Amino acid sequence: MSREILLLVDALAREKNVSKDTVFTALEQALAAATKKLYEGDVDIRVSVDRETGATEAYRRWQVVPNDAGLEFPDRQVLLMDAVDQIDDIEVNEYVEELLDPVEFGRRFAQDTKQVILQKIRDAEREQILADFLARGESILTGTVKRMDKGDAIVEAGRVEARLPRDQMIPKENLRIGDRVRAYVIRINRDARGPQLILSRTAPEFIMKLFEFEVPEIEQGLLEIKAAARDPGVRAKIGVVSHDRRVDPIGTCVGMRGSRVQAVRNELGGENVDIVLWSEDPAQFVIGALAPANVSSIVVDEEKHSMDVVVDDENLAIAIGRAGQNVRLASELTGWQINIMTPTESADKMEQETGNTRQMFMDRLDVDEEVANILIEEGFASLEEVAYVPINEMIEIAAFDEETVHELRTRARNALLTEAIAKEEKVEEATEDLLSLEGMDRDLAAKLAENNIHSRDDLAELAVDELTEMVGIDDERAKVLIMKARAHWFN
Repeated sequence: MSREILLLVDALAREKNVSKDTVFTALEQALAAATKKLYEGDVDIRVSVDRETGATEAYRRWQVVPNDAGLEFPDRQVLLMDAVDQIDDIEVNEYVEELLDPVEFGRRFAQDTKQVILQKIRDAEREQILADFLARGESILTGTVKRMDKGDAIVEAGRVEARLPRDQMIPKENLRIGDRVRAYVIRINRDARGPQLILSRTAPEFIMKLFEFEVPEIEQGLLEIKAAARDPGVRAKIGVVSHDRRVDPIGTCVGMRGSRVQAVRNELGGENVDIVLWSEDPAQFVIGALAPANVSSIVVDEEKHSMDVVVDDENLAIAIGRAGQNVRLASELTGWQINIMTPTESADKMEQETGNTRQMFMDRLDVDEEVANILIEEGFASLEEVAYVPINEMIEIAAFDEETVHELRTRARNALLTEAIAKEEKVEEATEDLLSLEGMDRDLAAKLAENNIHSRDDLAELAVDELTEMVGIDDERAKVLIMKARAHWFN
């Protein structure tokens, strides 16, 4: 029997091109599964096969658990205090083992064992093929469509198989069996029964990699593609920067007579590509991303991570693009929310914001309209600025004497203190289960309390749009908070 095992392992290792240790491990798992069937209950069996002689030994084992944990699975667990009676220095999570008598298995066992071993070897083969591919560090796979599976294309590249889902194909793309296809590896699904590599031809990273293939200067480190945004098959924008002043980033990516950008377009089904000069200045980057529209002015709101971009009537349609495509791609490329406005709309918004600030100063500082207007004209927009801006800057305001400056700063600080106390009182109204919710902070809890949301259940009953309108957070954060607030309903 021992000699037969060694011959079997050697033959399978050669035939399947896997290591002998992989076959031995599969054999041990198969023998353990077969031995387990001889016992009632959920026992734990370990089988050891000697790599030199082929001799087998089977053990029944019990995992050591803490005394206060109790035995959740009595057939395969033992308390620490009982385990130390057998092995003095044993610790929690180690095993107590009992050697079992040799067991003779029939023909049925041999067939079952063979199937288990073959399946384990197939799994090992797949893992080895995947490991070999990943070791090459490749993120682009080029292969042939082997078959279609429910609209997805199964792509074969040598021994590697990958899945290109229908929703990751370029729209109107009609792949057939035998077609050559190139795609980006977006993720690895090790639990999949079929191909574990998942591909995409619509991912922004795909176009970035395609430019790397066509533009040697990127590989040389002279150029870098910082970001990309796509409307697959229609239009894309990429942001490029040069690390060498002698290299023109846009012209280099376009290539002689457009040859480089045309090669990328051909791969993407004619997708138009706007090449944008990347800038560390977000406003400058946004202006470039909105090309070919000309921008008149731009206002950056760091807190909301948004920009109000003003364009004249002639450039309005160009800036927005067909069905909002241009501004949407520019927003995805830069990572900023972009609000396109006409000069009239911008003036109306500024007038409204100025009016709100004026009224806030009049109410909170108890001053007249003239004083409020002076503060606005000098660039003040919040109580914090009035309270804590260096006093020398305020004393330089010609319309204010030193006594007025001190009085305004005192009133601003008192108003902020009153606001902080009121906010803390609101926070105290919130229940502990709301405050302890992951992602919650005291400022947000105070805003919720102002709207009579005091508990986790109150928050859970809100819709996403209700929460965003109520406290001014983005949709994604609102969705996460609501789902976390609802989690205890399902637990």
